[in-house]
Formats: sequence, C-alpha cells, structure tokens
Amino acid sequence: MRLGVIDIGSNTVHLLVVDAHPGAHPLPTFSHKIDLRLSEHITPEGLVSEDTVERLVDFLGECLEIAEDHGVQDLFAFATSALREAPNGEEIIARVRQATGVDLEVLSGVDESRMTFLAVRRWFGWSSGRLLVIDIGGGSLELATGLDEEPDVAISLPLGAGRLTRERLPGDPPTPEETRAVRAHIRTSLAQQVRPLLTAGAPDRAVGTSKTMRSLARIAGAAPRDEGPFVPRALLRADLAMIVDKLKGLDVTARTALPGVSTARAHQLLAGALVAQAAMDLLGVDRLDICPWALREGLILRRLDHLGPE
Repeated sequence: MRLGVIDIGSNTVHLLVVDAHPGAHPLPTFSHKIDLRLSEHITPEGLVSEDTVERLVDFLGECLEIAEDHGVQDLFAFATSALREAPNGEEIIARVRQATGVDLEVLSGVDESRMTFLAVRRWFGWSSGRLLVIDIGGGSLELATGLDEEPDVAISLPLGAGRLTRERLPGDPPTPEETRAVRAHIRTSLAQQVRPLLTAGAPDRAVGTSKTMRSLARIAGAAPRDEGPFVPRALLRADLAMIVDKLKGLDVTARTALPGVSTARAHQLLAGALVAQAAMDLLGVDRLDICPWALREGLILRRLDHLGPE
C-alpha cells in the first residue's frame, strides 16, 4: 500500500510518501517539506504567529494534493513540541481540521522517544542487544534504552537545539560567556535525569538519530548522504570535542561551509553539538552509530503494525 505521513516539527513540516506493507521495509517514494520554524515565529505572548499558522494550513493543503496525486491510501499527520507547548496549540489543531480535514495527533515527549526507539530497533535489529538512543530535535531531546521494541526507559527533555539557540545563544557567534552558561545548563538538566538510563544497564550499541546527529557525524568525516542509507556512519566522542571547539568561534555563515551543514540548521548546530557532547559524557558513551530512521519512520512502522497483514 502507499502511505503518507506529515511530520510537523519545530523546524520543518515534512510529507513523506512510502510504499509499504506489514513486515516489509518502507520504501520512500516522494518527499515534500518546508522550513517553517514553528517554534521561532512566536508572538510576545508566546503564541505561534498568525502568519505562521496560515503558512502551515496552506502547506498542509499542498500536502493533501500531493498525496492524492501520488495515490496515497492512508495519510496521517503528527506534531511534536512546537504545537504541544504552544498556548494556542489546540486552536491551531482545530483550524487545521476545519480548513483541511487533517486530524493532527500531538505526541507527548515520551511517545516521541518510544517511537524513535522503535525505528532504531527495527533498523539495527535484535542482534544489537541493549540499545541506547539519543535523538536531538529542534524543541526537545529524547533518550531511551531497552532490550525490546518498547524501551525500558524513555525520557524527553526541553533541550532541543533550536530551543536552546533561541533562548540562550543569541550571539552570532555567541560569546564565550553565553556558551559556558548554556553548556552548564545542559549538563545540569541532564545530570538530574540520566540515573534511570544508567541503572538500566550498559548498552551494547549506542545510537544517534535525526538531522543534528547526521550533520555532526558528517563534519567528523562520515559518508555524505548521497552514498545511501546503508553506509555505516558514526560519531565519536573524541571527534565531537573537536567539533564543539571549532563551532564556538564560527558564525552562521562560516558554519554553512562545513560538510553536511544546511543553511536552515547552521544557526542551531553549536547548541546541538553541546547537547550531544553532554549526553555522551554523562552516559559514558564513546561512539554513536548514526541511524537514518527516527521518529517519522517509527510512526510509520507502528501504523503498519496496527494495519496487520494484507
């Protein structure tokens, strides 16, 4: 069957069309996205701005037309921290439903962590043993560990790369004082939450997911995206320390000259690197294998599981 999923994140809104059936590898056939940056277009009252809501509704209308053009049989949409935390989130969901007929599912942070963990488990398989998954998004950081498809521990923290940049790293480049302060904030916040992950048992494989991790691995020398998803990629803690030191002194323009760094994400890369470094330090991880699947794929896989065999 042909399935479509619309992912409304803090940075981008992304339609992915896949050919899939239960038990099979979902095969991407078409992708359409926009850098909407929901979490950055906020009014002084903390609301998602009217102009941004209108752009979201218009883009979802485009997604519906594209899904129809591509013969999508099952289309679903979900949103993460940007709408989950917005005071006018419920109003936006109602407007989307009225204007497009799309029923947005707003995921909790724990569910984000669980579904990302599922995607990583399916990608690497049972032979990986106990997994530890670190997923850095725009609005939140998800951490999970476990032996099965359902993690033993799943945590979500407000330590997304976009959020930290917006709230705590205003400079371009940020001052040394700003960088030290956000580094301390990240580590203090993480230290209060990592005990359940540490006591669950040492991981057999530690994994990083999502755009920030892929960009950091690419800077460290990992294979470019056009070599395909099956090329092994990794991020080492030793390399990450050097990357953090380099990024501290670079402005946004200079960061875009680094391999694998997009213009849309360059501004938040230092914050993402600081989060990744803190997580690896506090969890005692020297290497992260990079998984091309994350939250979106986890939700697709769960959807297919519920559909059952054809």
